[in-house]
Amino acid sequence: MTDYLLFRLYGPMASWGDIAVGEVRPSFTHPSKSAVLGIVAAALGLRRDDEQRQRSLAEGFGFAVRVESLGVPLVDYHTVQVPPNGAGKRRRVYSTRKDELSNVRRDDLSTILSRRDYRMDALATSVLWALGSAPPVGLEEIASALERPKFALYLGRKSCPLALPLDAQIVAAEGIADALKGVRFSWELDCRSTLRAAGPPTLFWEAGASSGIEARHTFERRDTLLSRKRWQFDVRREHQGTISDE
Repeated sequence: MTDYLLFRLYGPMASWGDIAVGEVRPSFTHPSKSAVLGIVAAALGLRRDDEQRQRSLAEGFGFAVRVESLGVPLVDYHTVQVPPNGAGKRRRVYSTRKDELSNVRRDDLSTILSRRDYRMDALATSVLWALGSAPPVGLEEIASALERPKFALYLGRKSCPLALPLDAQIVAAEGIADALKGVRFSWELDCRSTLRAAGPPTLFWEAGASSGIEARHTFERRDTLLSRKRWQFDVRREHQGTISDE
């Protein structure tokens, strides 16, 4: 038997970062491991520049996610004013957005077009479990932190707040599928009448985990944290399969 920590993610908008180039900021169709552990880190009060504890958290837990509703895609186009950064010894680093705009002459500001992708009304259940006998933090402590987070939690971007409680629970089970069958959340959303669900729920789990179902597809995602401070991520293999919602 393995202890699994399960909690639900729902909001009017979410954005699960994919590989971004230039001004385009796409969103994957379902939560990434780095995004979910970023939520956990924020709840625990870990700062992004605390590289050792961030890496320890990323390496200490396995990850899976059941997607009840993929949500509806939304593309947001807007213009952003940016100051010159300079180069070499003249390179400037701005601490805040206010610093960018208030300490630069208006004539020196440039305007770029930014495109950001979101998922509207997406619903998913995240699953975490400890890897090894000495995880960096216990599942009970994480569950408690998710109920009373140290920092504000959001679904990928600060403009995507949670719409319902996470309702974190620990379930002992033989595999991920059994843990999902054993969880009972205090609130439920009917995907058939309330949300737009594209077929039966889909389970995504990392390679090597005991899922309890057959994998139909295997692909790679670049969402294994290398450095939160520098936004560097490594490749991770992820399986996909259909799971019963009963």
